[in-house]
Amino acid sequence: MNTPYRERRARAAAQLGEGAVAIVPTARVQVRNRDSDFPFRPDSYFHYLTGFIEPEAWLVLGADGRSTLFCQPKDMEREIWDGIRLGPEAAPAALGVDEAYPVHELDARLPKLLENTATVWYPFATHPGLETRVDGWLGQVRARARFGALAPEGQRDLCAVLDEMRLVKDAHELDLMRRAAAISARAHVRAMQTSARMLRAGQDVREYHLDAELLHEFRQHGSEFPAYGSIVAAGANACVLHYRADAARIRDGELVLIDAGCELQGYASDITRTFPANGRFTGPQRALYELVLASQQAAAEATRPGARFTDPHEATVRVLAQGLLDLGLLDAAKVGSAQDVIAQRAYFPFYMHRTSHWLGMDVHDCGSYVEPSEVGQVSERRDPLSGELIKDRPARILREGMVLTLEPGLYVRPAESVPRPFWNLGIRIEDDAVVTAGGCELISRGVPVDPDAIEALMRG
Repeated sequence: MNTPYRERRARAAAQLGEGAVAIVPTARVQVRNRDSDFPFRPDSYFHYLTGFIEPEAWLVLGADGRSTLFCQPKDMEREIWDGIRLGPEAAPAALGVDEAYPVHELDARLPKLLENTATVWYPFATHPGLETRVDGWLGQVRARARFGALAPEGQRDLCAVLDEMRLVKDAHELDLMRRAAAISARAHVRAMQTSARMLRAGQDVREYHLDAELLHEFRQHGSEFPAYGSIVAAGANACVLHYRADAARIRDGELVLIDAGCELQGYASDITRTFPANGRFTGPQRALYELVLASQQAAAEATRPGARFTDPHEATVRVLAQGLLDLGLLDAAKVGSAQDVIAQRAYFPFYMHRTSHWLGMDVHDCGSYVEPSEVGQVSERRDPLSGELIKDRPARILREGMVLTLEPGLYVRPAESVPRPFWNLGIRIEDDAVVTAGGCELISRGVPVDPDAIEALMRG
């Protein structure tokens, strides 16, 4: 019954220290416009510990492992409008918590739960106004000092504990992430085939047409939302990193870049594919695409237990640096060798982002990118482009069960120094990688990356 969440609460409680209490609210309902709210999504930390998806809920967790949930009470009238509520009476059996109370009793009960404890933990800087509410509850505890009540002397950031827990995924989480990646892969396949089919039929194809195909496939297979705003970028729009699906026309002979992934039961997927709108790569398109694909393969080979988080990026950059010279996008007479390109960051006009980020409940998931055991080791370097002094700390050591993206790209804007056939080509290839005992598993390969396979898929 609710086993993953009970286990997580127990693991978190064991790290709080004797006499401590943790407070975790869910997200607030966000107003979209008059008399209309955005679809509700629970706070990731709260969801991670409870699996509960209703709004207006709080979890209180003691160091002894005892858990108390505050949630909306049963209300026949409101449930007609807003849907069935679990209610505090049913919550202990359904969620595995020890106690549950109506959320309107929170302010009355919290001071009692904090009384005579040593430390109060809560997620810092994630919920506007939470610190003020905690101060209010502590003030009520201090007001009872004449009756022997002791207030917590310490306040700690619960994110520090939960971020480390969330960084390594358990079997339940990996199952959800594989399912989310499979749904997203099918959505990319659908968009690719739609683009080619509509162009062959002589139809007017717009970016929003392909966005609609993505959304259809997400919902068709049970995803609640896109994990982020989908990017569907045709032609030169692909050179805008955070472009959003809009109304631009998709033209025969252009490339289309789609960066889109669904969210399933709180877990994100994140996939990018770049493909010829009509299903056939031109020579320059294929040459640049194959370079990006080779750099992603190098990143995948560098992703394994014991490697550093930065190793996939460095492997990517080595391949791209040499490839930019080989294709003539960089002039060796001006920038030197591939090693010089890397040292001077001469690749930066074409590749200006990192290769990876953590992936999980949030598309840019929590977790430090610095190895905790080596955080005190600091070195300094001068950035060759900005001149800024940068402090470097040892990058995170990868462990089995971590999940990160591998997403190299090249973005070629018009410039006199760049061969014209490459102008306005934006290419990114992104997959979701689970660190395994022997290397990594790319869980998003349900949509092909090989250029021949893409062309075959789009002919179908």
